[in-house]
Amino acid sequence: MVKTDEIRIAIIAIVIEDKSKSNTVNAILHDYSDLFVGRMGIPFKEKKISVITLIAQGTNDNISALTGKLGRVEGITVNSMLTKKSQK
Repeated sequence: MVKTDEIRIAIIAIVIEDKSKSNTVNAILHDYSDLFVGRMGIPFKEKKISVITLIAQGTNDNISALTGKLGRVEGITVNSMLTKKSQK
């Protein structure tokens, strides 16, 4: 069980440069969907990329596991920013 004082808020940015990896990204996101407060996806057609931004809340370990899995997908760039303090 997660203590509420361990919860962090995160902003996660995902850039999909290889559109054939979209299903892989969505499958990973589905596995972690309980962390998400909001999601926005923008197809940037003229640059042939897609951008997904997520607002998430979870432990540092949960968020790191998610971004780690995404970061290992070839053709994907992911970056995250977390609150410095835990959110109660």
